[in-house]
Amino acid sequence: MTTPRGSRPRHLSSSPFKQAVEPELEVFEVGDRITHDLYGLGKVTHVDSHAVTVDCGSQSVRIRPPFAKLHHL
Repeated sequence: MTTPRGSRPRHLSSSPFKQAVEPELEVFEVGDRITHDLYGLGKVTHVDSHAVTVDCGSQSVRIRPPFAKLHHL
Protein backbone atom coordinates (compact mmCIF):
# COMPACT_ATOMS: atom_id res chain seq x y z
CA MET A 1 0.00 0.00 0.00
CA THR A 2 1.27 3.44 -0.86
CA THR A 3 0.07 6.94 -0.16
CA PRO A 4 -0.90 9.33 -2.97
CA ARG A 5 2.63 10.76 -2.88
CA GLY A 6 4.11 7.33 -3.61
CA SER A 7 5.71 6.62 -0.24
CA ARG A 8 4.72 3.92 2.22
CA PRO A 9 2.63 4.85 5.26
CA ARG A 10 4.49 5.24 8.56
CA HIS A 11 4.81 2.01 10.58
CA LEU A 12 3.46 2.38 14.11
CA SER A 13 5.56 0.87 16.91
CA SER A 14 2.39 -0.42 18.60
CA SER A 15 1.35 -2.39 15.50
CA PRO A 16 1.19 -6.20 15.92
CA PHE A 17 2.35 -6.63 12.31
CA LYS A 18 5.99 -6.70 11.22
CA GLN A 19 7.23 -3.83 9.11
CA ALA A 20 7.64 -4.71 5.43
CA VAL A 21 11.27 -5.31 4.53
CA GLU A 22 12.59 -3.25 1.63
CA PRO A 23 14.33 -5.55 -0.89
CA GLU A 24 18.03 -4.87 -1.39
CA LEU A 25 18.83 -4.09 -5.00
CA GLU A 26 21.96 -5.57 -6.47
CA VAL A 27 24.52 -3.05 -7.70
CA PHE A 28 25.95 -3.44 -11.20
CA GLU A 29 28.83 -1.56 -12.80
CA VAL A 30 29.90 -1.13 -16.42
CA GLY A 31 32.00 -4.12 -17.46
CA ASP A 32 30.42 -6.62 -15.03
CA ARG A 33 29.91 -10.09 -16.49
CA ILE A 34 26.37 -11.31 -15.83
CA THR A 35 23.97 -14.11 -16.61
CA HIS A 36 20.27 -13.64 -17.23
CA ASP A 37 17.71 -16.45 -17.00
CA LEU A 38 16.13 -15.50 -20.35
CA TYR A 39 18.94 -13.83 -22.35
CA GLY A 40 21.96 -15.86 -21.17
CA LEU A 41 25.51 -14.56 -20.70
CA GLY A 42 26.29 -10.89 -21.17
CA LYS A 43 28.23 -7.83 -20.12
CA VAL A 44 26.92 -4.60 -18.58
CA THR A 45 27.48 -1.73 -21.03
CA HIS A 46 25.56 1.14 -19.40
CA VAL A 47 24.19 1.89 -15.93
CA ASP A 48 21.74 4.64 -15.01
CA SER A 49 19.43 5.25 -12.08
CA HIS A 50 16.49 3.41 -13.65
CA ALA A 51 18.03 0.42 -15.47
CA VAL A 52 21.13 -1.38 -16.70
CA THR A 53 21.89 -2.09 -20.35
CA VAL A 54 23.35 -5.52 -21.04
CA ASP A 55 25.03 -6.72 -24.26
CA CYS A 56 24.04 -10.36 -24.72
CA GLY A 57 25.92 -10.94 -27.96
CA SER A 58 23.15 -10.84 -30.55
CA GLN A 59 21.12 -8.18 -28.78
CA SER A 60 21.35 -5.35 -26.29
CA VAL A 61 18.75 -5.45 -23.50
CA ARG A 62 17.72 -2.76 -21.02
CA ILE A 63 16.74 -4.36 -17.69
CA ARG A 64 14.89 -2.47 -14.95
CA PRO A 65 15.00 -3.23 -11.21
CA PRO A 66 14.37 -5.42 -9.38
CA PHE A 67 16.96 -7.57 -11.09
CA ALA A 68 15.34 -10.91 -10.19
CA LYS A 69 16.68 -12.84 -13.19
CA LEU A 70 20.04 -11.03 -13.44
CA HIS A 71 23.06 -12.44 -11.58
CA HIS A 72 26.78 -11.60 -11.31
CA LEU A 73 29.30 -14.15 -12.56
